[in-house]
Amino acid sequence: MKPTSDRPDDAPGMWVSPVIPTVANLLLAALWGLSVFAGWGLAAFCTAGEEAEACRDRLGSAAFTSGAFAVTAALCTAGAWLGPVARRDPSRFTVLMVAAVIAWVLAEGVLFVAGVLHR
Repeated sequence: MKPTSDRPDDAPGMWVSPVIPTVANLLLAALWGLSVFAGWGLAAFCTAGEEAEACRDRLGSAAFTSGAFAVTAALCTAGAWLGPVARRDPSRFTVLMVAAVIAWVLAEGVLFVAGVLHR
């Protein structure tokens, strides 16, 4: 009798556990959320002498722009885990998870670049 596993025996290349990209997505989501909602962005890019409202407005527009990438990343992650087609096909799961990681990196990049440019 052949043992059952999540990894198909005929899969070419190296197999990576789905936990690894999922944890990467969750960590990037946490970083983005703390930067936008917990004030990490304000602490990083607003100086003490600067008017607080002006800085909040600038970072708010950057957070709104990066939010589009964050929503895309969250939808890709949810689609990879909840979509029946992606759960059955490892290559589709991988594509969605890689797309989610890229979208989270873009969301973080937009926040960082906007914060540096507005500083």
